[in-house]
Amino acid sequence: MKVLITGGSGFLGSHITDRLLERGDEVLVIDNYATGRRDNLVPRSNLRIVEGTIADTALVNSIFDEFKPEKVVHAAASYKDPNDWCEDTLANVLGTANVVKAAERVNVNRLIYFQTALCYGLHPIEQPITLDHPIRPEGSSYAISKTAGEHYIALSSLEFISFRLANAYGPRNISGPLPTFYHRLTNGQKCFVMNTRRDFIYVQDLVDVVIKALDGMGAKGYYHISSGSDFSIKELYDATVAAMDLNLSEPVEVRERNPDDVFSILLDPSKTNRDFEWQTSTPLLQGVKDTIDYYQKFGINQTYTHLHMPKE
Repeated sequence: MKVLITGGSGFLGSHITDRLLERGDEVLVIDNYATGRRDNLVPRSNLRIVEGTIADTALVNSIFDEFKPEKVVHAAASYKDPNDWCEDTLANVLGTANVVKAAERVNVNRLIYFQTALCYGLHPIEQPITLDHPIRPEGSSYAISKTAGEHYIALSSLEFISFRLANAYGPRNISGPLPTFYHRLTNGQKCFVMNTRRDFIYVQDLVDVVIKALDGMGAKGYYHISSGSDFSIKELYDATVAAMDLNLSEPVEVRERNPDDVFSILLDPSKTNRDFEWQTSTPLLQGVKDTIDYYQKFGINQTYTHLHMPKE
């Protein structure tokens, strides 16, 4: 199978690339390395990497015309700076439009998209959140632009699956609380945790679903990838401290969340469980340990967030 992966050197994209290469598929990756790491992928005979942005219409068209992929995994996204609306629009909206139009032209038979759970808004009206929940992305530039991209995909003639994601974590992840905790703890800085809960999904469990979708499982439309359980951010912090084998002299400070931070994001994965014959299999403690092992081996220099962070 020939698969084109946008953002293929990023967190999700690189793990999907690895899984496809391991089973013998041919993969072309495009990445501008804004947040992806060059060491996330190693050279292999059935892998081609193109450095560039999906906002470059001519580049996207030439890659699709030459490679002629059967499937596309659209994992590229701008999220580095919550205030950089222009870059979010270029990558998440124009970039998606470029990918969609090129995929239509070369008759791609399935496109996989990743949507943020922030599309449901900062204050969801139900828990767990079902696929029928109203779309309310106005709380962040990231959610607005990712939702616009999802709408363009739905407007197209493509056979697509849009996976709306819980908080994915695992090796190579550089956004969210887990890498932030590790980065601060290894640099002798104090941490605090917000009084919030999140639905964490380990990256390899997520990749299991994506591979099933690339192989034809699931129906055109929308799905959640989530564990179906939420954990407090303090539980994640405690798991991080345990994985790092630290003995801290004082407990972590728990702060009340900001007005723009939702208390819980818990997605209902029942449709995914049914249609993909799938459920999560990695306990949080094991997933955190594997992630910390990666950080200790490869290091992390920067971490990112999709939302404004509280001042310390």
